[in-house]
Amino acid sequence: MKNLLILYLLIISPHLLAQNSAMVFSKTGYSYSNPSLLESYKISVSQLTPVDQNLHKKAKNLLLAKNLIPLDGFDSDNFSSLILKEQLTKLDRSTPFSVHHNATLERFIRVYLRDRKAYLNRLINKSIYYFPVFEQYLDAYDLPIELKYLAVVESALNPVAISPSGAKGLWQFMYGTGMDYDLYIDSYVDERFDIMKSTQAACAYLKDLYESFGDWDLALAAYNSGPGNVRKAIKRAGGKNNYWEIRQYLPRETSSYVPAFYATMYLFTHAEYHGLGPLKGEISYFETDTIQLKGGLTFEAIKKNTGINMDVLRSFNPIYKKDLIPELRGKTMTLTLPVDLIPRFISSENDLYNEVMNIENIFASSKAIPITAFNSYLVTDGDNLSSIAKKHHISIAQLKTWNGLDSNFLISGQRLVVTDRKEQDNGKRKKEDQQEKLLTQRVNDKNQFTSYTVEHGDTLFKISRKFGNIPISELRALNDLDNVNYLKPGTRIKIKKRAADQQS
Repeated sequence: MKNLLILYLLIISPHLLAQNSAMVFSKTGYSYSNPSLLESYKISVSQLTPVDQNLHKKAKNLLLAKNLIPLDGFDSDNFSSLILKEQLTKLDRSTPFSVHHNATLERFIRVYLRDRKAYLNRLINKSIYYFPVFEQYLDAYDLPIELKYLAVVESALNPVAISPSGAKGLWQFMYGTGMDYDLYIDSYVDERFDIMKSTQAACAYLKDLYESFGDWDLALAAYNSGPGNVRKAIKRAGGKNNYWEIRQYLPRETSSYVPAFYATMYLFTHAEYHGLGPLKGEISYFETDTIQLKGGLTFEAIKKNTGINMDVLRSFNPIYKKDLIPELRGKTMTLTLPVDLIPRFISSENDLYNEVMNIENIFASSKAIPITAFNSYLVTDGDNLSSIAKKHHISIAQLKTWNGLDSNFLISGQRLVVTDRKEQDNGKRKKEDQQEKLLTQRVNDKNQFTSYTVEHGDTLFKISRKFGNIPISELRALNDLDNVNYLKPGTRIKIKKRAADQQS
């Protein structure tokens, strides 16, 4: 039952087709004078593709289906398919995308117009703020301006949208893809939530996808489900590379993703014709400005000195995850405020930094702790962050924070801070010092020596030649081989690394 309900929602809610369904936290009009085109023209189930027919049949089996308005018989305000077809034909001529009328696309459009008009008005309202940013970067990357509608499908223009799989922001970047396209992400900052930087990354990614597939429909599908899934679908379709022909082989969300994009493009383009439009009283893109900061700040200090509402401050600066702006080496941090508050911020900027001089205390827990003999652990072969954290009864996050680690990579012989305690019992310290010396010696031995397994026919002379003519006397001394001339195959012997080997 749960799966059937999900299938039905996929039919009636195209906006849920963002990458894994993003969860929300918190051109001119067109008219017709020809009355003959206003004839009712309905879609029958037989006209739907196999994918849509399957969804339709499963939705019909819902227990609640008898309480729902049948989608097949829907016709809004005498808006005929003939009118829609002509509108889509004109739209197709004005865009590099292939906007062709079909039953699937019409179904999406009609469902929006029937059930989602208020929702569409809210999206059009949000677009006043976001579209100028999108258009600026799309133009800079020489990409179709219509790609701005992709963010509507991805996130419903919610800058802090998060999908169940962890895709974030207006453009729904996964962690790995975001990092690949130079979006900075750490415990305090997530540039996937930055309007401009995420848009720039989305443009770069879309350009790469188009260059890879040479077709915008396939590039859009790859943006949603990943290039690998699109290539698999092409292979399963016998090498066909038309989206509508491979659609049934794509993941379920992606099979409806491109129609949702075209439906959105159509409805925004013909908003006036359908009585859609923005709401009044909302702040626009041009009523905000961005300032480059000289140091770290807290949202509380900004609020105190400018009087800005905390929710407004957060909404304009969603990349800062913990109500504070860190000072990061090599990066310029910015702050976005309503234009009328900019003078107030600038006039009190020096006071702001003075008030938060103790911001270092806020970030103290994020700084690496100096290594000492008693607060650290010597890494050996087989160790990893999880085993070390478990052994010392701390979390992996603490281990990485105290040691300033930005990856999970460890090297035998390195030291890691495993406690933030500053004092230690003298007796316990002596015991640990002795253990430390033994462990250090073993690690040092391992770093200075290598081992070799004796093979059939090996002699000390042959082994000496294999390892750069090392002295046979040295081999004997290291391995207690005095008066031993025969080496049994399988025996492991210790060999001292040469200086050159150790450097490499």
